[in-house]
Amino acid sequence: MIKLKKCLDLQVVIILIWVLQSFVVTAMDMWWNLGVVGGAEVWRNQKVYILGAQPMCSQLKGLSLGQTKLCQMYHDHMPSIGRGAQLGIRECQYQFRFRRWNCTIIQGDSSVFGPVIEIASREASFTHAISAAGVVHAISRSCREGELASCGCSRALRPKDLDRDWIWGGCGDNIEYGYRFARAFVDVREREKNHPRHSAELSRMMMNLHNNEAGRRSVYNYAKVACKCHGVSGSCSLKTCWQQLPTFREIGDRLKERYDGAVESKFNKRGTKLVRKHKKYNKPTKEDLVYLDESPDYCVVNPKTGSLGTVGRECNKGSDGMDGCNLMCCGRGYNTFKRKLVERCNCRFVWCCQVKCKTCESIVDIHVCK
Repeated sequence: MIKLKKCLDLQVVIILIWVLQSFVVTAMDMWWNLGVVGGAEVWRNQKVYILGAQPMCSQLKGLSLGQTKLCQMYHDHMPSIGRGAQLGIRECQYQFRFRRWNCTIIQGDSSVFGPVIEIASREASFTHAISAAGVVHAISRSCREGELASCGCSRALRPKDLDRDWIWGGCGDNIEYGYRFARAFVDVREREKNHPRHSAELSRMMMNLHNNEAGRRSVYNYAKVACKCHGVSGSCSLKTCWQQLPTFREIGDRLKERYDGAVESKFNKRGTKLVRKHKKYNKPTKEDLVYLDESPDYCVVNPKTGSLGTVGRECNKGSDGMDGCNLMCCGRGYNTFKRKLVERCNCRFVWCCQVKCKTCESIVDIHVCK
């Protein structure tokens, strides 16, 4: 595990001082919009950004004023931020594919997931964490690939437990820079809000900041050491090692576990920080997710909460889990129909360099919630 550095570099400090101002942002606008079709169209062409950074930054839907200023200063970072948002959205949909709420994107909604994220529930906690993790991951990789002007390969110190005969070098993922920039970009949206103390919005802001940090740490604290062998005929007489990001699936799995064990929280008596609501549970660490409100009922359609209901969702008749027809359909029952499944089968390798397969058809039962 890599310990977090206590200080940001001078460049990022200057940015934070400049952008942490008391601006009011629209609650439902989210920078996650950069990761969906339509919201991502503006940043796809990096050359357009370089030619006219300021006008383009002001046209991006979902950016707060502070994030717009960062965009103007670091316009070459925006494609990476968009990829990070896309990573978070796709991983959310994978992790919740068998849940009643399955991270459905609301087309045309700049908040991406609709009103559901305005409820300070476990689901909002996860979406903030996984999207913040996505930015760290994408920026760190872009540094290594040489796509950003202000960073390059990782400068992480040599791990103490690394074999002394191995070379610490190569071009590692710059997780240190990715973490710092993600903290500046993602958190400024929360910090620039101007709300009265002890308000519900203040506690929500603190919750989001906590979960953003948990998402970033799910990347930063689990960096790996990757090595490559060198030597005659694969003898591996010499190894070169470098810092490498964990896979985003590993990050998603870890945050999903944090979601399942999320800690219900509340303001302390002084109104200065969030604390666990029930003392029988462990105190949340900076890697744990926290939430304030119970999740809404996702069984039925409710425009106010953003619930799309589960009518028409496929379910697994033989499962007792959340993907099972009993839980997924909320006790309403299900309909069964036949579906023709066409897939490749009986594949075999043909010398040289071809794989030939047959096409097989089968009829399977599909169960859909009433």
